[in-house]
Amino acid sequence: MNSKALMSGLLCTLISFNTLAGKVLDAPPESVSATDKFVFYSHGYIVEGDNPKPVNTKQGWGVYDFPAIKQALSDDSYTLIAHHRAKNTDPFDYAYKLNQQVRTLVAKGVEPKNIALVGFSRGAFITGLTSDKLSDLAINTVILAGCGRLVWKKHTDVKVYGHVLSVYEKSDDSKSCSKLDEKSRQTRSFTEIQINTGLSHGAFYRPIKEWVDPVKQWIKTRFK
Repeated sequence: MNSKALMSGLLCTLISFNTLAGKVLDAPPESVSATDKFVFYSHGYIVEGDNPKPVNTKQGWGVYDFPAIKQALSDDSYTLIAHHRAKNTDPFDYAYKLNQQVRTLVAKGVEPKNIALVGFSRGAFITGLTSDKLSDLAINTVILAGCGRLVWKKHTDVKVYGHVLSVYEKSDDSKSCSKLDEKSRQTRSFTEIQINTGLSHGAFYRPIKEWVDPVKQWIKTRFK
């Protein structure tokens, strides 16, 4: 094969790859269509700040690989919105911001059923707060190892709505979301998955198939 043909083939491959690759954005785009689908991922507390790959040495959970998680959660069937929050972001303020972003998408024609909120740990708390604010739209909600604060006495008024998925690690202190399910009487469905990797909270620090695969499969099922 001559060099010109080789370059042409490589160019076609790159174009094909870029077309199929899922979009990962920091914020929702200005221009959307009614058929677009969006997933919002909210990371854990340790990532807040300037470092997208911080290391947890206290509990030994290792590197929180935010870039790798974004890549793994992206998909050609939807746009992933994954903002890197500033240090010590107020979760209530940020939930209000997410609420506004989702409502803006819906106002532009995106169907609520084609939007999903996904959050881990502190990000799961933010996701729960946002789901509560969007009770009238019933957005799809995914809680990853983060039901603790959502069922504390001071947060007993917070409920989740729409179709809900909970994923937690057996060896983690953040256990089942059953209590959140009990008080959230108006969910359209509630599904819970327990994984067993022995990695505690750190199981969600990296995009391992045990949680990434069921989360993406669940989202795609909801988006059909």
